[in-house]
Amino acid sequence: MLRMAIYGQDRRTWIGAGRMRVLTLIRQVLDAEESVRVEGGAVALGASKLVMDTMDEYGVEEALRLRERGADAEIVAVAVGPARMQDALRTALAMGADRAIHVETDVVLDAMALSRVVAAIATEEGAELILSGGQQADWDSHALGAATAERLGWAQVTWVNGLELAEGTLTGKHDVDAGSESFSVALPAVVTTQQGLNEPRYPTLPGIMKAKKKETRKETLERFGVAPAVVFQGAEIQVKSRLGKILDGKDAQGAAAQLVDLLRHEARVIA
Repeated sequence: MLRMAIYGQDRRTWIGAGRMRVLTLIRQVLDAEESVRVEGGAVALGASKLVMDTMDEYGVEEALRLRERGADAEIVAVAVGPARMQDALRTALAMGADRAIHVETDVVLDAMALSRVVAAIATEEGAELILSGGQQADWDSHALGAATAERLGWAQVTWVNGLELAEGTLTGKHDVDAGSESFSVALPAVVTTQQGLNEPRYPTLPGIMKAKKKETRKETLERFGVAPAVVFQGAEIQVKSRLGKILDGKDAQGAAAQLVDLLRHEARVIA
């Protein structure tokens, strides 16, 4: 079967047996129960529990479900970051991804720079679908999926909460300002995922054992010629000072009136 895809301004063709390749982007973030610590102007992660970003878990799960619903797909988990990201990739492999690509680097990349690496890997791999978390927990950013789609010249669908694939066309629903909107888009495409799309599975013991035998290809950042577009100068934890006012509990009516006054004129949270 001859297949053709357009990546940016370049046209590439390849011969394949009809198997689609899906990339799922993986990021690693602090566990939700961990406290953020800053040391030397940077977030200290050395002693913290780190996990796959939940938004990216939805992407891995959805790729697996597309395959389980009949798509003939190879699922490749992709991560760019330090050596510790191997743990997140192993989780994706244990869930059911076929293999992994790890661009190992200690350089902190912003969304624009990271999208260049992802786009290059997608082109090399002949991917037709990229699944990425809609909002990265550590960046609080929505930019990665959009920037990757722009670099590739692919269609993009954001904040997806329902997805089906048939004969090279994605259909489903995604969130918009007015509510929910149905869509249909031909591959190749970039899809960003969110809570509500699915419920990610837990890796099983057999899955964990199989993951140890699956391929994880390591690459260096230097091979992609990418440098940060944004240089992070430092980090700090925002601390809001408290007024520390104590209301007189002996006079319930007076305390209630004082509380309303404080909420209205000082906190300004009520009209």
